[in-house]
Amino acid sequence: MTHKISRRRFIQHGLAVGAAAPLILNRRTPASASTQILNHAAIGVTGQGTSDLEQIFSSGKVHVRALCDIDAKNLEKAAIRYPGAKLYRDWREMLAKEGDYLDSINIATPDHMHAPAAYEAMKRKLHVFCEKPLTHEVYEARRLTEAAEKYGVATQMGIQIHSHDYYRTAVHWVKEGAIGKVKNWYSWSSAIYTTEDKQRPAGRDPVPEHVDWDLWVGVAPMRPYVREAYHPFNWRCWRDFGGGATGDFGCHIFDPVFTALNVGAPLTVQCDAECYSEEVYPAWTIANYLFPGTEMTAGDTIEGVWMDGGKKPEESVSPHLSEGYELPKSGSILIGEEGSLVIPHVGPPKLFPEEKFADYPTPELEPLNHYHDFVEAALGNGVAGAHFGFSGPMTEAVLLASIGNRFIGEKLEWDGAALKFTNNKKANQYIKRRYRRGWLVKGM
Repeated sequence: MTHKISRRRFIQHGLAVGAAAPLILNRRTPASASTQILNHAAIGVTGQGTSDLEQIFSSGKVHVRALCDIDAKNLEKAAIRYPGAKLYRDWREMLAKEGDYLDSINIATPDHMHAPAAYEAMKRKLHVFCEKPLTHEVYEARRLTEAAEKYGVATQMGIQIHSHDYYRTAVHWVKEGAIGKVKNWYSWSSAIYTTEDKQRPAGRDPVPEHVDWDLWVGVAPMRPYVREAYHPFNWRCWRDFGGGATGDFGCHIFDPVFTALNVGAPLTVQCDAECYSEEVYPAWTIANYLFPGTEMTAGDTIEGVWMDGGKKPEESVSPHLSEGYELPKSGSILIGEEGSLVIPHVGPPKLFPEEKFADYPTPELEPLNHYHDFVEAALGNGVAGAHFGFSGPMTEAVLLASIGNRFIGEKLEWDGAALKFTNNKKANQYIKRRYRRGWLVKGM
């Protein structure tokens, strides 16, 4: 039998349950280190957040002390899985009350709330696992990268396939020179995140009792609640909250390319797009990047192209592909002097020409769990593969396309060190957002 409970009653119940949790010492004592158990909290406990927390918990080295979500129904479900965890609706309150007792945290909120929560956690010396894209704004990505180094905490971005054999094999092949120096590359996604009319919906709906709309909007400008327009999934379409297809998949699909080529900040970005809207992302974007060359590239610079919304390159971009071969719906192709490498998004990589690489050896790789990699790093055992020192700069590059698609056809010149465009002052206003009143995060 299902019993309905009010928001106030549920929160009171959650606090009571939390009070019954086993005694956990302040993390500044040697308790955590001696037992090799992390006192952990989660912000966002549904959808991807459910999976993230479950995988982190599966390490067997985590005690879930606190859970936070703006949706009471989500909290109710998570509380059943992690009995004894203290329950919160506002992550700021959770960090204020639990911060001294925590070692680590994972964040799986909508994109616009990643950076403020992650930054506040790192200021408290908490280790942070944060979903992709790492941040909503370019400026925020830089600040999180700097904070991770300043506070000396372990970090990991939720690009889970970074640790998979598929991507690691692709990186291995490029680094050992299988296709020679890389001349250029294309990355693409079939995902489409937009709306038909490109306008903010009119009117408003009553906010469900179990949803705290003010907390959900967070640092973004306030707007009325409209059923199914934003929460729980469609926020990805809206510029105030998500990153569109570029933000959602760019970090995943750029990952093996950035890892293999060791590219950093681009020099320029120029976008074509379905349309321009101040409210939502276009149905498709094509972003042409120019990066400084590296030891893995054929020239002093290298061109990279991002495509989403179902766009992908023609097979003719590579002279090495077999006749009749069709590129995957999402993935990358690196075109080298000695061959080409196709990296499907979640699929085994493939070298071309096929006859040349028919017997090319596949590396034997130790299995690696992306979440356990973070847990071990938080316990002082190595550095996680997608730490913010790597994933922060890559997120910056991805998010530049989300600015570029506001200026269709214009080549934007980027000064990564100064964190600004040098030829378009208007574009610079999109590098950093002003947080909503009451949501200021010191240092951001």
